[in-house]
Amino acid sequence: MKLSIVVPCYNSEHTIGKLVDLCMQEFNNKDGWELEMVLVNDFSRDGTFNTIRGICEKYPNVKGINLAKNFGQHGALMCAFQYVTGDVVCGIDDDLQSHPAQIHQLLDKLLEGDGYDVVFGKYRKRQFGWFKNLTGKISQWLLFRLTDRPKGVEMSAFWAARRYVIDEVRKYRGTDAFIQLLFARTTRRMADVEVDHYAREVGSSNYTFRKEMKLFMTFMSFSVIPLHLATWLGALFSVTGFVWAIVILVQKLMNQDLQIGWPSLMVVILITGGFLFLMLGIIGSYIGKIIMTENHSPLYVVRDELNTGGAQKRERQT
Repeated sequence: MKLSIVVPCYNSEHTIGKLVDLCMQEFNNKDGWELEMVLVNDFSRDGTFNTIRGICEKYPNVKGINLAKNFGQHGALMCAFQYVTGDVVCGIDDDLQSHPAQIHQLLDKLLEGDGYDVVFGKYRKRQFGWFKNLTGKISQWLLFRLTDRPKGVEMSAFWAARRYVIDEVRKYRGTDAFIQLLFARTTRRMADVEVDHYAREVGSSNYTFRKEMKLFMTFMSFSVIPLHLATWLGALFSVTGFVWAIVILVQKLMNQDLQIGWPSLMVVILITGGFLFLMLGIIGSYIGKIIMTENHSPLYVVRDELNTGGAQKRERQT
């Protein structure tokens, strides 16, 4: 059976070589497994692609891809999916916080019994800063409620999936990719296994708060719940306003001296106006995504390829 390991790379010139060596050590002597790796350089600011070039010269079963600009982790993964040839595909980050030795745990779970289609690594203890841990828990909680995804499965960037799932994900034509949600849209046969999460060996996380918010907001490409919420909140505001108008009318009839002040009126106007602008923003975001999709905005653009044979499909770069 052939395993394809895909790695989105960003500013990882000091870690990506060690990651590849560890993967090779794990599977070169593993009976029944043939290994290939696809490394996608997401327009790093350091010498990551030069390092990838050296890796590809050392290992002919490693494919190197260089993107023309920064498209983000999920765009880089969508690019990598176009180059995989394995029966099973595994995703792992380039920072060595997920150790390649634990890939076997994902594969064993994926192939046990009747098997699952996707298996995620569930970290026993996340080795991030307190702020990233907090925002991660909040986004997980919100995504459970705003998107159609299996309950009780903790998704992560460390996963293994059957090839047919990857082939289905490759058909996606939106402008904002969220790999884990694309998996959930494809299958319900998902599980997770507990794995260790290691401290980062070099540097710090490249995900800023702004980038994390941008990634989180991509859920709108996979859910219409915000539009439904706008409808229900609009109805609630209308009913509240109608009931409040009756209350004020009754109070005025019962007490002719009652003064209806401007402060209460301004509060109502500000709340209602803010709500309307919020809903317009949500609708505008959906319209913007439609326009970007219709304009065929690329998820990635490939600039250079190594060890690919030059005959791979690059569907989303044009």
